[in-house]
Amino acid sequence: METQIDYWDAHALLEWQIELGAAEAISESPVNRYDLLDQRPLPQSQTAQSRATPATLAPAAAAEPDPADIATKLAKSAGSLEALREALEGFDLCDLKLGARNLVFSDGLPAARVMIVGEAPGRDEDMQGKPFVGRSGQLLDKMFAAIGLDRASPDAENALYITNPIPWRPPENRDPTREEIAMLKPFLIRHIELADPDVVVLMGNWACTALLGRAGITRLRGKWQTVLGKPAMPMTHPAYLLRNPIAKREAWADLLEIRAKLQSQK
Repeated sequence: METQIDYWDAHALLEWQIELGAAEAISESPVNRYDLLDQRPLPQSQTAQSRATPATLAPAAAAEPDPADIATKLAKSAGSLEALREALEGFDLCDLKLGARNLVFSDGLPAARVMIVGEAPGRDEDMQGKPFVGRSGQLLDKMFAAIGLDRASPDAENALYITNPIPWRPPENRDPTREEIAMLKPFLIRHIELADPDVVVLMGNWACTALLGRAGITRLRGKWQTVLGKPAMPMTHPAYLLRNPIAKREAWADLLEIRAKLQSQK
């Protein structure tokens, strides 16, 4: 004899099962849900598409523009260093810009015979908007003063011009990624073209990665390279020298090479 359950009793039983964690009602006989998937009717849009021929299919959505391509167009359109700075300030496709306080564009005399390409800005650089202003910057100034070069000099013969391959500080001072370097490289290339130095100094691994496509500064340092048709000297970064004072001897040899190159080009 079939027993009828009162509505409220059934309701209470269901609530009790839900409190126990029941999430799905199961029938007395098993159901193969894979068969149900095969039997489902296609959505109307898919049914129409299956009947369409390739000629009637809608064209695929246009691909997102490559940020490096946009950077290249902006950089090439800059006819002066000031225009290049403005182009970088308006470039919003690099996420590094979102977390940085300031754009770190350059320091020194743009007409200088020697242009230094550093790495990424740190905390001090981000605060002041200039490259090489912390302890590394102080050591950099002393190093080049030893061969008669000064970023504050108004004379192109004795001046320095300094920039970075990355103009915004990476969060937590992490290393820049290769994607970030590739995205911003067109601005760096144009920067060197507009400054037109006699000698380029690649200060550290990331400068070498950006302009030579290679890293390993301890192997590269002291050996002349060519960047945009200009002689380029890879050197160990001052931050490395602060951690490894014994390497200052090699840095001095590199500085002497730079001085000799400048004298030979007069």
